[in-house]
Amino acid sequence: MTVTPAQLRALASRAEALTAEVRALCDGAANGSPERDLLAAGRHAANWLARGAEDLRRAAADVAAAQAQPCGLPWSVCPEHGNTLDSRAGVSTCRVCGRTWKYDRPGLPCPEPVTWKVIDRAGTETRMCDGHVLGARAVSDGATFIRLDAGA
Repeated sequence: MTVTPAQLRALASRAEALTAEVRALCDGAANGSPERDLLAAGRHAANWLARGAEDLRRAAADVAAAQAQPCGLPWSVCPEHGNTLDSRAGVSTCRVCGRTWKYDRPGLPCPEPVTWKVIDRAGTETRMCDGHVLGARAVSDGATFIRLDAGA
């Protein structure tokens, strides 16, 4: 079984909800009541649950980063603006934002993470990054674009 970031985030959400429930229960005891002091362990447990939720969210982000697939299309683009790169003397520059890369980025496979699934009219599925999907939207009539969960 593969653990997904979505599963870890769901567990974190459940831990957060349980934390809130325990805190509400413990804090609901009246000041000065005998139970108030006895519920210190319950409040302590709520703090541990909250920390566990944070740890689960961190683990989800770590797993998502480890599972990220590179776009891999045969040429690279600006991750924000798409096919807007100029390349001279081994340096690539985005004509829109001015970001530079110290290599011939368009001459190499795209290293950006896959964030979209594109299905053309013929049913062919291609996975691509944000930058490549900009160009695909401009030229793909009738294609379906599905945003992938960052850590599904």
